[in-house]
Amino acid sequence: MNYTGRYGMEMNPFIKNGKDVLVETSEYKEVSFRLNYLLQTKGFGLITGEPGRGKTTTVRKWAESLNPAAYKVVYISLSTVTVIEFYRQLAEKLGLDPYYKKVDNFKAIQNMIERYRREKRITPVIILDEANYMKSGILNDLKILFNFEMDSKDYAVVLLVGLPQLNNQLRMSSQEPLRQRLVTSYNMESLNEKEAERYILEKLKGVGCHQEVFDKNALQAIINASNGTPRVMNQICNKALLMGEQKGKMILDMETIMDAVNDNELG
Repeated sequence: MNYTGRYGMEMNPFIKNGKDVLVETSEYKEVSFRLNYLLQTKGFGLITGEPGRGKTTTVRKWAESLNPAAYKVVYISLSTVTVIEFYRQLAEKLGLDPYYKKVDNFKAIQNMIERYRREKRITPVIILDEANYMKSGILNDLKILFNFEMDSKDYAVVLLVGLPQLNNQLRMSSQEPLRQRLVTSYNMESLNEKEAERYILEKLKGVGCHQEVFDKNALQAIINASNGTPRVMNQICNKALLMGEQKGKMILDMETIMDAVNDNELG
């Protein structure tokens, strides 16, 4: 099925294993600005947003841009991690042989972070993704784990990334000490109509497409159906391309988009 050729694309930019075309939306730029500020100040940061808003993509792109000679990036997904598993994963990714006891890992992690700073002049950047699933035991330990010189120094960047309910967890009185330590926090919103249209068109342009693929009504239908959420736009566009190929359409119209939307919801 040569649907990419039909629509003048080198490959499909709307699927994960296609070409990763980065569209620098206003939300992307705002998050990047805040992350760069966090990098300068060190300490804790928080990025939240509903599913599909581009949190992980934005943070990943930012992390990839960091100089490995100056920053040690550690990524941990917290969806199914227990407290001891968290300590063991963090220890291992910092280059340590993890211990079985939490207290031993705690000391080893702190010592290694100090070594990175003093001996290697490297700042660890700890990215905790899906942090809304974080066990309360991990959340409670974070402030203590990254406390250096009687809480007068920050030697690492710790970034919490998750769904908006993470904000509710941090508003609990037990988490007030951690919440007060946040250097920056931002909730990613959906794209407005103009930016959503630019997102789709730049994705196409990024794979060498110079022809009209979606007519104006089709673009509007994608934006309305997705509510400006990048992941949903990608899914609808992908389904529409496949359906357009099946129907032999050179330009995709609103009818094709609505069929794609219905198919996406059923899937």
